[in-house]
Amino acid sequence: MRLSKIPLILIVLIFILSVLVAKISFILSINVDNLARNSDRTSHHKSIKDEKGNEIETERTPVIIGTSPKNLIWFIQISDIHISIFHDFSRISELKEFCDITVNVINPKVVLASGDLTDAKSENNMGSRQYIEEWKYYQGILKDCKALKKTLWLDVRGNHDNFNVPGIDSSENYYRNYSMQGRIHPRSYLTKVQGHSKEEVYSFIAVDACLDPGPRRPFNFVGVLSEHEYRYLKDLGKEAKNGTVASIWFGHYPTSCILAPNPGARALVGQGMAYLCGHFHTFGGLVPNMYTLQHTGSLELELGDWKDNRVLAAIDHGLFSFVDVAHNDWPIVLITNPKHALYVMPSKEPVDSIASSSHIRLLAFSVSPLLAVKVSVDDGVFEDCSLIEGPLYVSPWNPAKYSVGLHQL
Repeated sequence: MRLSKIPLILIVLIFILSVLVAKISFILSINVDNLARNSDRTSHHKSIKDEKGNEIETERTPVIIGTSPKNLIWFIQISDIHISIFHDFSRISELKEFCDITVNVINPKVVLASGDLTDAKSENNMGSRQYIEEWKYYQGILKDCKALKKTLWLDVRGNHDNFNVPGIDSSENYYRNYSMQGRIHPRSYLTKVQGHSKEEVYSFIAVDACLDPGPRRPFNFVGVLSEHEYRYLKDLGKEAKNGTVASIWFGHYPTSCILAPNPGARALVGQGMAYLCGHFHTFGGLVPNMYTLQHTGSLELELGDWKDNRVLAAIDHGLFSFVDVAHNDWPIVLITNPKHALYVMPSKEPVDSIASSSHIRLLAFSVSPLLAVKVSVDDGVFEDCSLIEGPLYVSPWNPAKYSVGLHQL
């Protein structure tokens, strides 16, 4: 028995080594300068075109971050809901609470549901197939709570939503009929969202990397983008740049487990400001915070289990901020200026606007009335914040005092 384990161990080691080699070669093959030049441009840049129609970037328009509620949008990401008719019925009850309470309190412009909406596993967890009852629960909850009247609900398939599905047009592909976007967008799609004014437009791009046909478990763990799907998403990325403040990409699979044509999935989603995904479930708690700044200059944020995590994100004057919160953990505070030092994206954001800003800005939400919101920098005196509009609170500050080193707010 001991000898039979040796070949298995060797296979695992070879697989891990091949993945590492592939990652290193991928990093070496990417021209970061080209990616930066082709990256998401915010509305804070002025540009002109030469005689050949090529864009020439000129000086950046100064961004004044003060007390205005404009140039601000916030949204929520959830992932890996895994609605099951056999296991953990709290997934269903918590989705109801999320729609009835969380969405009402936060009032997000958009909710991103990044795959594995249903579980599709048999009662003994060994087999897999699509259960229409699970899809009816998902659709029924969103209809009963009138989710589409409260927010824009953008969902996309995960590998569990694709277990044992013969094809995208199959009657067993319940995503087509029971999701919020499946009838209009059976696979990847682009949605543009208007912000506080007509000039504020934000793009959200859903990436569907599910296999077609969908294998049974456990042969459906890695995502694939065909040549056709890759070109289609590339075109969506170009369209997203036209007249938008920023683009947010989201999908189920992390870029580390998506097979795609060169230059790869990471370069594709790196056109945007951030890529939000799920799938790995924090590796059983070993990696609770799966966030990284990719070499494309954009963030990749992988959300953990539905039961434990939700991401609240905001784009404030072109600066992307987020906070990962648990279900029913109130109050929720998201600081949008100054943004967290670990997640600054110089090639994607007008980072220099933080140094010229006049106010600390934050979004505060609670199921109970908020009596006061206060801020303190580096254990200094707590200063009162003023309510501007909705959840936006501000407090005057002098950023020049904190221009050197790291500070705590």
